Amino acid sequence: MANYKIEHDRPNCIGCGACAATCPENWEMGADGKSKCLNTDLETLGCNEAAAEGCPVNVIHVIETKTGKRLY
Repeated sequence: MANYKIEHDRPNCIGCGACAATCPENWEMGADGKSKCLNTDLETLGCNEAAAEGCPVNVIHVIETKTGKRLY
């Protein structure tokens, strides 16, 4: 089981591209102009932590799977 789960509230994404610029390994811009997460189950957060912190509308949420605690 992965250590972290990313939940992306894509309908409320404004398409600013901050996550894709900060963490291109796991985020890309979709054809509709909104970002999309490539992998939601992670062993380590890596740049996804910065992507969540940098989201201006707080639509990227990181959950610690072991405890269920929402980190972002």
